[in-house]
Formats: sequence, C-alpha cells, structure tokens
Amino acid sequence: MPTKTTLRTWLAAGAIAAAPLAQATTPLDEGFDDFAGLAAAGWVFTNASASPGQAWFAGNAGVFESQAGAAGSYAAANFLSSNLVDGAISNWLITPQITLSGGETLQFWARAAESGFLDGISLHIATGGGTALSGFTPFGGTGVLGTEWASYTAVIPALAGPTPVRLAFEYAVVNAETANYVGLDTISVVPEPATALLLGLGGAALLLRRRAAR
Repeated sequence: MPTKTTLRTWLAAGAIAAAPLAQATTPLDEGFDDFAGLAAAGWVFTNASASPGQAWFAGNAGVFESQAGAAGSYAAANFLSSNLVDGAISNWLITPQITLSGGETLQFWARAAESGFLDGISLHIATGGGTALSGFTPFGGTGVLGTEWASYTAVIPALAGPTPVRLAFEYAVVNAETANYVGLDTISVVPEPATALLLGLGGAALLLRRRAAR
C-alpha cells in the first residue's frame, strides 16, 4: 500500500506539471496519522445533528482500512452522529485557519462502508477564520458515496486576494435511518495552475540569474 507521503508527492507533481521548477507550498495537507492531535493543530469538531451524538472519530480498521498509511489513519463519522433513530445528521469537521486566494484545488479521498445508504459529505468555506456554522457557505460535495475509496476535487471559490479561511467537511444525511459510516482521508489543497506556473517561472529566473553570475 503506498504511503500518504508518496501519494501527496504524486498529487503535487501532477498539479504543477506545467511548472516543474515551482516550489509551491501546500496550505493544507492532512492524512490523519495523528487523529488525537487534530484539535491541538487547530481542527474543530462541531456536531449540529438533531440530538447530537458522536463527533468525527479516528477510523476503525475493522470496518475498512485507510486510503493510505496505517490501517486506521482516517477520519470517520457514522449514524451515531445523532442520538435519534431518525434524526437529521449534520456532523462537521472543520480545518485549521489557512490562507487562500481562490482558485486552488481541494483534493481528498472518501468512501462509505456499505451500499444502500445515503452517506455523503458536503463541503463548506468560511472567510475570516471563524468557526460558527452560520459563517460557512457550501461549495461542493461528494453526493452519495461508493464503497471503495475514491478521489474527489473541488475548486476553492473566488476570493478577494489572500484571505484567511476555514474549510469544512459535513457528514450530512437527512435521516439517521439512511446513514451508516463514512471515511475521509488524504486531504490537501494545491495552488491554482496559474500560481504554480508563476512560481515555476520565478524559479527558472533565479536559476538563470545564478548561472549568469558565475
């Protein structure tokens, strides 16, 4: 099984193939290798389900293994997000504050445990770095998840220049009776192609200057 580091390297290489000299930073890069450390790293758990139950938790390798890395190194949520048998599920996993300009690509992997349920993940963004759910705006989602790990991408909405933001992954199911278990893994944000290209051109210019100075 490939490591998360290897997979992230492949993703980054593909995202900036037009600019091989680019040294673009990745503002978000999470593989859930240390789930217990997420809160200290700035991640926020908010369960807004009807009669809130269990928040997002470390993946259970007995249900299925992670997309990459150690068997249980993924984030999971399930029907116990609501204490009501038929309660609405709205269970949020919110990223640390990061700075984005808009146009970057959010990449992540997700899956469900079994077919026949309506498990899915919705994506949200909030500017300013706040964590109040009222400040988030939806910008995509997975739809009903399949039972194998699949890669998903979403473009970050336009922003007025570099802006502090938080992204959120919401396990959202209208009725807990139609919910089961989902996994989320290998999250990253990569620069928009134009930014990566500019960084690559900048790197090329530096090399030319160094050669000319010799």
